[in-house]
Parts: sequence; C-alpha cells; structure tokens
Amino acid sequence: MAILPSGSVIKPLAWITGANGLIGNHLVQTAPEFAPHWRVRALTRVDFDLLDFAAVEREFKKDRPQLIVHCAAITNVADAQKNPGLAQRVNVETTKQLAELAAEIPFIFFSTDLIFDGRKGNYVETDVANPITFYGETKVAAEKIVLQNPRHLVVRTSINGGKSFSGNRAFNEQLRHALQTSGQGMTLFTDEFRCPIPAAETARAVWELVEKKCAGIFHVAGAEKLSRLQIGELLLKRWPEIKAQIQAGSAKDFAGPPRALDTSFDISKVQKILSTPLPKFSEWLAANPEEKF
Repeated sequence: MAILPSGSVIKPLAWITGANGLIGNHLVQTAPEFAPHWRVRALTRVDFDLLDFAAVEREFKKDRPQLIVHCAAITNVADAQKNPGLAQRVNVETTKQLAELAAEIPFIFFSTDLIFDGRKGNYVETDVANPITFYGETKVAAEKIVLQNPRHLVVRTSINGGKSFSGNRAFNEQLRHALQTSGQGMTLFTDEFRCPIPAAETARAVWELVEKKCAGIFHVAGAEKLSRLQIGELLLKRWPEIKAQIQAGSAKDFAGPPRALDTSFDISKVQKILSTPLPKFSEWLAANPEEKF
C-alpha cells in the first residue's frame, strides 16, 4: 500500500475482467469482506474491449494494477463450437496478452473441469488434460500460457451456481428457466457427474488464494460429486412453485455430441490451504435456505 503525504493510504488496484459474469460479479461483491486491502476495478465491455489489445495495454499502463483476476471468457460449450475463431481469440489470445502484461504481478486465470474427458473422475491437479470439446481445448491452451510464469495461478472450477447479473449464467438459473418454459418436464442424467459449487464460495476461496500468494494449479469446486439428476432434485426442493417434473435418463441415450461423463474433482489440495473448507453443495443449500438460488 502507498501512503500519501496527507497520511491517507492508497490500496493496490486489482483488475477483475468479466465483472458482469457470475464469478466475476461475486468476486467484486465479496472483495470488501474477503479482500479489504484491495481496490477493485470491475471491468466489463463498457470499459473497453479485451480484444482491442492496444486499448488493453493503454489502460494497463495507466492503471498499473497489482493483480489481475481474469474471468472473462466464452464459457458456453455450444457457442465455442459454433464460433471457434472467436473462442480462440477470447479464451486464448486475450489470456496471453493479459498474462504477458502481468508478467511481474499475480495473475489468476479461471479454467474448467471440462479440460478432462470424464472417463476417470476425481481428477487431481496433475492429471493429464484430454478435452473432448473445443471449449476445453481453448482452456488447455490458455492454461499452458499462464503456467509459463511461476507466480501465476490457474483456478479450475466446476459448475457454479447463484444469482448472476444477467440472470442466466448460473447452472441453477439455466435449469430453472428450462423447467419454467418446458411443458413436458426434463430428463436429467444419472450418469453425468460434476462437483457444483456456489459462486460465492468460489470467490471466497480465490480471494484467500490471492491473500496467501498461491500459484500453480488449484481445483476449486464443491466437496461432493453429484449427478445431474441429484442436482436437479436438490434444487427442485427450493422451487415449490415449479410444477414441471424431472425424470432420470442416461447420457448414453443423448443424441448430441459426446459428453464428458465424470469430471469430478479431488479438491484436497485447496482444502488444506483454505481457512474454511469448501462445502458439499447439498449441505450448503441446507445451511443457506434464504439464499437466492
């Protein structure tokens, strides 16, 4: 922190890209509690386009941030598949430029459980990536760029829930919308597994990793593996107004492209560092009945 002649303290500045996204917004909102010694600049497209590399460099030199938390990305698997050129630019090339600008400061990059093929499950940080989607491929490429700098951090996470700025970024928001608009109910798979986590818990964990100057790779996700059906059943209990039903199905019967069936994480590495362990999703829901979810 810098101290002005008047005695007032200037806190170091942190950039958070993708601040209107689910995790980015939660990082901004929780900063006063979990990162009180940082000033946060919440970056959105209104500020400048991350694909305008000259503008990004100009703003970086002007602001001189001491931390970048890079949340902005194309995260929808189908969108990345339909427009691979844009996904490559946003997910890889933008990350490369920001990481290079942040060569002398901490840089946090968000990656995904979908870098794995889902054949094994319970993945640890040292497991070999083998994505089956183009989205996953872009995240693997970006990870390699980020990890060239030993002070930089890759946070791999699973599906995040909560209340997003746009109302459609969290997995619970997407499921709720689908159930509300479906007259026939929905089929949810019993054989596709993730480790869901509230975005508020992801933000808390990331701020603590920043505080402890962690680098390398950390898996940050919920502390239990749940099927898509189990997740849906947990959420339906909170939505008595939703009349649509869910039924069990198998991903093997899915007519679309291949799906990574079990991308669950082993989170023991991060659990040993955090002052408050990451919770099981079911237990978090039970303990936070008033939380909008």
